[in-house]
Amino acid sequence: MDKSVRETTARFESGKYSAPALSKGLDILELLAEEPRGFKKSEIAAALDRSLSEIFRMLTVLQERGYVMLDPDSERYTLTMLLFELAHRHPPTKRLTRLAGSVMEGVAQETNQSVHLAILHGSNILVIAQTDPPGNNITSVRLGARVPIVVTASGAVLTHRFDPERRAELLARIPDIKPDDRAKFEESVAQAKALGYCESPSMVIAGVHNISVPVFSYAGEVIAALTMPYIRRLTEKGDPDFDSCKAILVEAAKALSEKLGAGAAGPEDGA
Repeated sequence: MDKSVRETTARFESGKYSAPALSKGLDILELLAEEPRGFKKSEIAAALDRSLSEIFRMLTVLQERGYVMLDPDSERYTLTMLLFELAHRHPPTKRLTRLAGSVMEGVAQETNQSVHLAILHGSNILVIAQTDPPGNNITSVRLGARVPIVVTASGAVLTHRFDPERRAELLARIPDIKPDDRAKFEESVAQAKALGYCESPSMVIAGVHNISVPVFSYAGEVIAALTMPYIRRLTEKGDPDFDSCKAILVEAAKALSEKLGAGAAGPEDGA
């Protein structure tokens, strides 16, 4: 790391550089990102240990800039899609979704199953791309959806290479985790470490069996999870079976990793 960068970082961490207004605004955005239903102004003030007047001023600016919106009926503030849109303007994410498009379309057509691409967003997964199959009966995840990592196969795949302490830190941010959910999540993490992918019954929708495979960057880091919420249709006799769909998804994730420059080394390194 450059010496000047190290010195700047050290000064920032020591508190020499500070921007209280910016910190308050970021605190609000991070808080709202954890709760899709949003919070009332008083709840935000209490959670951040700030005065109502401070929070009101910050919320007014964030609302005027389009980052948050107020539901007049519930008096709750929630995030808009602006941050999601800004993230998609960022070249790495934009390139990832662009390269994933054709791969995901091929998987959907070949398997007649939905497929989505997710990245880590705090203690949630964030769905940044989604493709539906040609069949009439589908199960898919909404583009832009945020779901706690603990109840997703994608979350296990995205964090399976993390140190246990880092993974525990993310889980600590999720309120009221059920012991059974945590245990299932840890099993999925172990499976991803051992096999290079995760397959598990959905913890959100009965009858859905998730298959999730990591996507690797040039540096060999897990940057996304390619996931299929597999369903078995009773009327579609020609659909590939579960094992065939799994094999197709694994190859698709490998192909996407190769497009990103990772080659075939990703799943074999450090699992």
